[in-house]
Amino acid sequence: MSERPAPDPAPGPVPEGVLRGRRLRRTSALRRLVAEVRLDPADLVLPIFVKDGIDGAVPISSMPGVAQHDVDSSTDLVARALEVGVSAFLLFGIPAHKDEVGSSGWDPHGPVPRAIRAIRDRHGDAALLLADVCSCEYTDHGHCGPLDDHGVVRNDAAVAGYVRESVAYADAGVDLLAPSGMMDGQVAAMRAGLDDAGHGRLGIVGYAAKYHSSFYGPFRDAAESGMSFGDRRTHQMDPANAREATREIAADVAEGADAVIVKPALPYLDVIARARAVVDVPIIGYQVSGEYAMVAAADRAGWLDGVAAMDESLTAIRRAGADAVITYAAIDVATRLA
Repeated sequence: MSERPAPDPAPGPVPEGVLRGRRLRRTSALRRLVAEVRLDPADLVLPIFVKDGIDGAVPISSMPGVAQHDVDSSTDLVARALEVGVSAFLLFGIPAHKDEVGSSGWDPHGPVPRAIRAIRDRHGDAALLLADVCSCEYTDHGHCGPLDDHGVVRNDAAVAGYVRESVAYADAGVDLLAPSGMMDGQVAAMRAGLDDAGHGRLGIVGYAAKYHSSFYGPFRDAAESGMSFGDRRTHQMDPANAREATREIAADVAEGADAVIVKPALPYLDVIARARAVVDVPIIGYQVSGEYAMVAAADRAGWLDGVAAMDESLTAIRRAGADAVITYAAIDVATRLA
């Protein structure tokens, strides 16, 4: 008589933790109930490019669905965003005149101050207005401040310009100032300058960890801030460094920053998580132009589900520890969430 094969061993018990996870993922309603992070329109910040000398909205070819705006169309865009629950906006200016020091940045009749006043007149305090503070959009060479004889940004001269910009934006009615130049001492100087000008109640959101990144490419088109030579490696952070970012963030907070930005966001989720562990101020992740454009372009080409990819990316940024996210997709995402 031939031997019968031995029966397969009985499977062991499934660990209770595995069963519990499966049970709580069974339906979409269950998944929503136990979600650790949620996207909410109130957590999204919409960037707006305000340009002198245009009429209405001018599409940006490298950023599908995004446009440069004149003052009137920027107020209309804010109205659309408010209708779906997005209430925070980050303004960038593109002036008619550029020079070697970026003087249009502190012109009280420049694009950003005029947009601030128009949005405030139409929407009141319903719109939370942040203004980016840097000189790269305003200098004729595209760098973040005046240059020395060797073509290097003069740190203190650049910071002095940021202070003048901040006061001009504060006088126009902005809510928060966001210095992005990555110059040493910029937050402390702006805090002192705002206080001296009677704007001590206005907050500063420091671009505390802004990396030298290839993901900024489409932004250069949108803000018309490309450099005539060189790059920004000496003052923007090296992508290889995370511990350094923790020091930069701590320094901005010590200088008086009320909140901090990590930029870009998705490639630097570890930096957001590190920051969340060491500071107790709000952290904002910036989903930059290249991050947005990749998803938008791939969606148009049919290579991926752009809606799902965008929501997943923003959720990851929030999960890493960001309290809010700056994203060009804010209106689209909020419309879906409504």
